[in-house]
Amino acid sequence: MPAIAFISAVFVVGFEELVEWRYGPVGILGLLLLSIGIKAKSPACSSIGAVLLAILVSGPAL
Repeated sequence: MPAIAFISAVFVVGFEELVEWRYGPVGILGLLLLSIGIKAKSPACSSIGAVLLAILVSGPAL
């Protein structure tokens, strides 16, 4: 069980670093809003985060 928790933690941290490197602080904000909305069961907060990430992913690269 500890190995699964360690692997998932490494994956989450790696994904966050990838988002920050690729999309900057706005990507981190979108990811933060999405995760807070899911944890708090707030559809508005998670929707804002998901839309923000979708706009970043679909927009032209800077």
